[in-house]
Amino acid sequence: MPSPAQHVAIIGAGPAGLMAAEVLAQGGAYVTVYDAMPSAGRKFLMAGRGGLNLTHSEPLPQFLARYREAMPHLKAAIEAFPPQALRDWSEALGQETFVGSSGRVFPKAFKASPLLRAWLRRLDSQGVKLVLRHRWTGWDERGSLRFEAPDGARAVEAGATVLALGGASWPRLGSDGAWAEIFAARGVSVSPLRPANCGFTVSWSDIFRNRFEGQPLKGIELNFGSHSVCGEAIVTRSGIEGGAIYALSAELREAILRDGRSTLNIALRPDVETGELIAKLSAAKGKQSFSNFLRKAANLSPVAIGLLQEAAKPSGMSLAALSPGDLARLIQAVPVQLNGIAPIARAISTAGGIAFDELDDDFMLKRLPGVFAAGEMLDWEAPTGGYLLQASFATGAAAGKGALKWLNS
Repeated sequence: MPSPAQHVAIIGAGPAGLMAAEVLAQGGAYVTVYDAMPSAGRKFLMAGRGGLNLTHSEPLPQFLARYREAMPHLKAAIEAFPPQALRDWSEALGQETFVGSSGRVFPKAFKASPLLRAWLRRLDSQGVKLVLRHRWTGWDERGSLRFEAPDGARAVEAGATVLALGGASWPRLGSDGAWAEIFAARGVSVSPLRPANCGFTVSWSDIFRNRFEGQPLKGIELNFGSHSVCGEAIVTRSGIEGGAIYALSAELREAILRDGRSTLNIALRPDVETGELIAKLSAAKGKQSFSNFLRKAANLSPVAIGLLQEAAKPSGMSLAALSPGDLARLIQAVPVQLNGIAPIARAISTAGGIAFDELDDDFMLKRLPGVFAAGEMLDWEAPTGGYLLQASFATGAAAGKGALKWLNS
């Protein structure tokens, strides 16, 4: 049995933790991965439910820019383990990848489960031990790792530790953000965990909510400040979410945290010039209802027409009373007032986390020598499209290399 000084404890069996374990095992370390859940990679499997978006195929400079202000801190790790390396890694596990029409990269199997099963088999063959139902609760007075286990409290000695506990979204899958308090008690700076790639709340009327809950707004353009995104959104009972919303979520979230609300403008027909739309809306309506006229003349779906009526209600104006020009301009910029952020438990990912100033270049915590951190615990956020997983894998690999360097120093 190797001595505790040669043992590396990985806490968190998601992509970052398992990648750190693989790098360490390949480097000859004795590795144990601990996780609070009854099985590994639960959030990873959830991410792959609708198709596992591993990474993105766009050129690396554009790819790195997606990480915004965190880019300088993530650049070296992603350059060391770039999207092509992640694809090669997947294919070495028997899971070929392909590039979708949007540039996103998926395994041909499309699911996460075959990849995770193959990965866990390989880690087992490398000697990595997986210990489940062990919830990490910090350190004891001797510096040993403390765990709550099925048979009671347990202390574990390790020569190095890699923490990959995730953020605080989808807590039922294991990442509940409880670690933030442990670090705060140690004097480590942690930015508050906030929802990212999330939905927002809107005070819909009962009529609109009951009729259109779950309905998609397709082919729209969202505009907020200097930012615009084309795509799709979905009306929820409490507000609005979907891919295009997630792409603007950082800006919308910060505006709501600052001002208590924000106004999002939705172009329902961004593919049609306003002048052409005015011409279509100037046609004779005949005996048809105004909703039917809008459906035919402007090619609007029932939910889009409902959204226009929602926008008209606060001012008491009637859509039918608007001039073709005013109606066309409203169609191209429907104001939707967002009054809150959907709960972090339902967010796709998390913003906030351990400040990069607390880490050295090897992802080791300066205040806790021999302790490394990776993945969504760190203070970065990125849009959906493969960027979230790529940074989790890359920082996991970087922390694994850092821990190996520490062991050998």
